[in-house]
Amino acid sequence: MAKAKVGRILKSEVLYEGPVFGVRRDEVIEPKGIRATREVITHPGSVVVLPVRNDGRIVMIRQYRHATRQYLWELVAGRIEAGETVQAAAARELLEETGYRAKRFRVFLDLFPTPGFLEERMYLLLAEGLKQGKAKPEDDEKIEVRAYRARELRKMMKQGKLRDAKSLAGLLHYFVFLR
Repeated sequence: MAKAKVGRILKSEVLYEGPVFGVRRDEVIEPKGIRATREVITHPGSVVVLPVRNDGRIVMIRQYRHATRQYLWELVAGRIEAGETVQAAAARELLEETGYRAKRFRVFLDLFPTPGFLEERMYLLLAEGLKQGKAKPEDDEKIEVRAYRARELRKMMKQGKLRDAKSLAGLLHYFVFLR
């Protein structure tokens, strides 16, 4: 199979560079020859951790998300820091947000959450062989941690109580293909 043709960047301008993400405007020629301006949110990538306890329950976190003005139940997640491996980022986020440590991490999904304007690449990892400890949240994180049975999470999904896309993708993939 021939390698797919990609676009070519003619000009690129950084509009904003912040601690969490940046914004860039690119003048491009797309693969089919169309000249366009594309604004892109830059992001170093992130990890999403699906922690499964020895009893089969899945560890979820609940926190306030300002962009939605709501508290959401989610899987553990966070940004990959410069020089950090995907597994190291997953271990760090799991410990910070829940206090759990895992013996094994395995990437089971590699996706782009919003490819129309966000360059973030998201790695979803299964964390197994969990050992509970003390959480170490960042100063601005107030997190509730709870372990759910699969049937409870399926019910929450069916009732629309789980609304975080990365968590829904991870849980659905786990229930359909890994469990």
